[in-house]
Amino acid sequence: MFLVYPAVAAPFVLFPKAGQLVSPDGQWLVRNIEAETASTDFNGTFRSLWLSELRTGRSRKLCDYLGVAAVAWSGNDTLIVTQYVGKKSSRVAVFSVTDPDNTIVLDVPTLSRIVSAEQRARLRENDHIFIEGSRAEPQTLYLRVWGYGKQGSNSFRWQCQYSLRDGNIACADEGLQTRSK
Repeated sequence: MFLVYPAVAAPFVLFPKAGQLVSPDGQWLVRNIEAETASTDFNGTFRSLWLSELRTGRSRKLCDYLGVAAVAWSGNDTLIVTQYVGKKSSRVAVFSVTDPDNTIVLDVPTLSRIVSAEQRARLRENDHIFIEGSRAEPQTLYLRVWGYGKQGSNSFRWQCQYSLRDGNIACADEGLQTRSK
């Protein structure tokens, strides 16, 4: 099976700068909320993304994040959030607007459990690992996974398809495909 990967990613906006993002059908709004903290608390970097249904005004917290989050709608009911966790890593969260209990988070520990042994070694060999969402289809999440470390020869770039149905992942590295569960 040949791994097909889109050349153009969905339009992502960067939070907190964007402030808000409306769904393509105009029914939902994602907005940034700055954390309210006491003057004695550590502050200035903690933010939250909230989802509001515009018709009813109901809102729910999606996630907290540090620094920057890249957010995009995939269709009208799926939200892809890439959270940049410091300077060395990122993770992807997929939120369903209609099913709040159906959230998927893909981070380095999760990938380490589901990729092949060879790919797992690549994750361990590098200390800068980024997982970035590209787009979601009804049953597939498209990802870019890349990393590097102190040893330049250990750097890698993968294009991956994650099955939202069964949790399998297929990643291609330099034109080769590796399937794992």
